[in-house]
Amino acid sequence: MHWHALRSDAPLQRHQLVRLKPASWSELLHARSDLAGEALLQGWADCGWPLIARRPLPGEAGGYALGLPLPPAAGKRRIAVNARHEDIDAVSSLPYLQETIHSAPAAWASSMDRLTMLAARHAIEARVFGSLAWQWLTGLTYLSPGSDLDVIWTLPPPGHIAPLLAELAEIETLAPMRLDGELIRADGSGVNWRELYAGSKELALKTPVDVQLCSYEAFVA
Repeated sequence: MHWHALRSDAPLQRHQLVRLKPASWSELLHARSDLAGEALLQGWADCGWPLIARRPLPGEAGGYALGLPLPPAAGKRRIAVNARHEDIDAVSSLPYLQETIHSAPAAWASSMDRLTMLAARHAIEARVFGSLAWQWLTGLTYLSPGSDLDVIWTLPPPGHIAPLLAELAEIETLAPMRLDGELIRADGSGVNWRELYAGSKELALKTPVDVQLCSYEAFVA
């Protein structure tokens, strides 16, 4: 993974990973009495573990909206914080699918190889989020027997979308896990691949700030 500094005028994209400075993280925790009992959070930044950019909560304004999920052993609680630009040490994208294969169950390997080749055939990126991404990023146990494989695909040219979705659905029929995820436009807005494959007339478009309905044509335009 490539980490880099965030420009002071740059917004964060959905799913972008963010490392906070340890001193800033400690300051954030001390200001939040509701997080005092979460022992795993105390050394989070010291370990170099990131947070992830999220949509702002209602009434939340200013700063950078970030979050992280605790692993199942720690209750799976979702932690939401708001950071300043000066708190951010570095940012990065989600890990590529092929980077995370060795952190996944062995039974997933064949399906993940097929998905990697699918991305290569369509000249798009396949990046992992969800439980597998957090397990790969932290080394903590996030995956359980019922976990999904969550993948973000960059949006291919319009003529490639239908074949990509058909191949993705075919791969899932043989996969030992459920395949979830989104196709993402260059602006960071995305739609669940299942909605696209089902041919839904109205799609739930997830943007950096909200969720709105849009047509297929509007999404791929």
